[in-house]
Amino acid sequence: MTIKMIAVDMDGTFLDDQKEYNRERFEKLFRQLQEKGIKFVVASGNQYFQLKSFFPELHTEMSFVSENGANIIVEGEDYYNARLSMAKVLKALAGINALEPTAVVLCGKKRAYVSKEMPEEVFNSVSFYYPSIKRLEKLEDITEENDEIFKFALSFPNVGIEAKLAALTDVLEGEMIPVSSGHGDIDLIIPGVHKANGLAKLSTEWKIDPAEIAAFGDSGNDIEMLAYVGASYAMENAQEKVKQASKEIIGSNNQESVLEMMELLLKAQ
Repeated sequence: MTIKMIAVDMDGTFLDDQKEYNRERFEKLFRQLQEKGIKFVVASGNQYFQLKSFFPELHTEMSFVSENGANIIVEGEDYYNARLSMAKVLKALAGINALEPTAVVLCGKKRAYVSKEMPEEVFNSVSFYYPSIKRLEKLEDITEENDEIFKFALSFPNVGIEAKLAALTDVLEGEMIPVSSGHGDIDLIIPGVHKANGLAKLSTEWKIDPAEIAAFGDSGNDIEMLAYVGASYAMENAQEKVKQASKEIIGSNNQESVLEMMELLLKAQ
């Protein structure tokens, strides 16, 4: 199997439950990937500013399909970002508030936005995933002059998520698509703007066939990506529908399973 690109989800996949990874082992692998001309891509629902913080010495040498594909950075340079019209942003806000999420985050190119009414403990939790963040009097105050909005991030109690996904699908009427990102979190994405779309843009740019890509994931927002690539790996801790979408199930995120499989893929090249 020829592999020319490796794409990894972060939470629940590349990162362990303490939000860490074996940095020394990865850096050695990363240099081997570079020697063989294999692209390394972080594909996550999280904010680019958060994702690059995990790779302080290496982030300008890799690429990021962040915000579920809505914001793509290639080796430190802006490559692509999606954009929602303000009318769609306001319409979505009106619909989702009725479902009483515990957190609502508007995700933009410059930063994330939350209401000043967000409780401090919730704000502190959200800030981990969105370090570039700003409080607004109310989210409806956002304007196109402030930023380019391309995603919503919602949190709910981690029960009845399938019912919440169904309710959001009804409320949003196809204007945005709800996808589970794990642990009660749901992202609202622009139709067609997902991780697979981001990988497709990069694979076209780099002239890499989807069959030459390996990808790793654990949550609902990874399904399109895993279906797009030739070598798809679900974590042992993945949601069942993610396992069904993958060609192989590997160990859990707490066992350095992604790094282990990367080593095997490198040996096979």
